[in-house]
Amino acid sequence: MPDDKKESGIHTDFSEDMTYGEYLKLDNLLTSQNRLSGHHDEMLFIIIHQVSELWMKLILHELTSAIQAIQADKMQSAFKMLARVTKIQTQIIQAWDVLSTLTPAEYLEFRDKLGKASGFQSFQYRKIEFALGYKTKHILKIYEQEKELYEDLKGAFQAPSIYDVSIQALARAGFAINSSLLNRDYSITYSGDESVAKAWEEVYRNVDRYWNLYQLAEKLVDVEDWLQQWRFRHMKTVERIIGFKKGTGGSSGVNYLRHVLDHRFFPELWNLRTTL
Repeated sequence: MPDDKKESGIHTDFSEDMTYGEYLKLDNLLTSQNRLSGHHDEMLFIIIHQVSELWMKLILHELTSAIQAIQADKMQSAFKMLARVTKIQTQIIQAWDVLSTLTPAEYLEFRDKLGKASGFQSFQYRKIEFALGYKTKHILKIYEQEKELYEDLKGAFQAPSIYDVSIQALARAGFAINSSLLNRDYSITYSGDESVAKAWEEVYRNVDRYWNLYQLAEKLVDVEDWLQQWRFRHMKTVERIIGFKKGTGGSSGVNYLRHVLDHRFFPELWNLRTTL
């Protein structure tokens, strides 16, 4: 049996001290799983999505700070943040493995209770897309009825992405970047530029000289790689559970998820794998 005397220093009187549960606000956190159907498997559905939203909050926290660090030429700090983002992404990807234990018959037991609510409406996911440079203006209409949220998303929509500030870093390093890119309309999804392609190719041909930019490029590729893997697992999980039905939010479901898999956030960094 364990010797309780060895743990005699454990604090047990919290009459004047904050507890673990109070610090984490567990009363609020653990009472936010309210099933609308009463069906056993709805608990799985709610928790998976809530946990994913918490991880996305942390991704946004890291991405926002990484953008600021790159703008300030604090590359080592940015690298640490982006490395953490990719570790978080592995957690979100694995969440799909848990959700995929939900069968089509089980989901049908409570799907109608969702109404028009859908993961398609996740504002944090949209902010991640915006931070990475994928700007879709029509998406903003979903949030117009929530003024504060709408203004927050609009600000993120118009802000430079992490790739925009990386291109600016290339210019500061002396590369001849197309001047129109350095103060462009950031609400337009970036589609590529020859001057950026040439700059990244030079970085990859002279790794020792441009070590920080080389590391930045590889960190960006890591983030996009894991995001696309997340998108793929999302698509396959949706197909496994509802097939090719429309999403509850009105999207085309699997067909929409397949379409976004074709998008590249950092096109030159992928193209140079072929051209280098």
